[in-house]
Amino acid sequence: MNNIENKVIVITGASSGLGEATARLLAKKGAKVVIGARRTEKLEAIVHDIRAEGGQAEFIGMDITKPHEVQALIEKALSAFGQIDVLVNNAGLMSIAPLSELKVDEWDRMIDINIKGVLYGIAATLPVFQKQNFGHFINLSSVAGLKVFSPGGTVYSGTKFAVRAISEGLRHEVGETIRTTTIEPGAIESELKFGSSHKESSEFVTDFYKQAIPADSVARAIAYAIEQPADVDINEIVLRPTSQEF
Repeated sequence: MNNIENKVIVITGASSGLGEATARLLAKKGAKVVIGARRTEKLEAIVHDIRAEGGQAEFIGMDITKPHEVQALIEKALSAFGQIDVLVNNAGLMSIAPLSELKVDEWDRMIDINIKGVLYGIAATLPVFQKQNFGHFINLSSVAGLKVFSPGGTVYSGTKFAVRAISEGLRHEVGETIRTTTIEPGAIESELKFGSSHKESSEFVTDFYKQAIPADSVARAIAYAIEQPADVDINEIVLRPTSQEF
């Protein structure tokens, strides 16, 4: 039995990287995907490709830091397909720099995207899941949410630890019929590595990501969590390059 086919799956941050790879893989498995991000031209191209291969997909331009735009993404999915089975909270930012550099604007941006963005996704989708009496949250954390990535990644780690805590609390509060999965990737090929403005940190991250594995590695992990029977909740998946020590 294909437990992905015909499921309606909403993905944030889906214009590239993990979000794009997940949308393409799930659509091939028969899911109806609704993708959101700021770069609408990239979303449009992804949806065009999915439809050209016989899949079903919709998109909407949206900013994860604006609650009303997150709500619009959820409403788009409901108007197009009548329900939502899965929300993949994927949008993220990784700005690496020592705390002493005082990149306060970047701290704020990471908190807005990595923490508040996840909460906005939950706020928009939880009432739908509760009304349906089913649903599945998949929240993207990081191996940096398991161990503090420092020096440089202290604030980023703080946001990803928060995602894990929020996910576990969510699971405990609503878990009778609603599933919650946290994905914690290591170095994955995506645009995440380009988020640092601090020169030395950016050079370190670029070198670190030479060992990165493809984005569809995470997409397959997400598909695994989704395809389980309704009474099986895969709560946490950690994956990283075999060569990655951290």
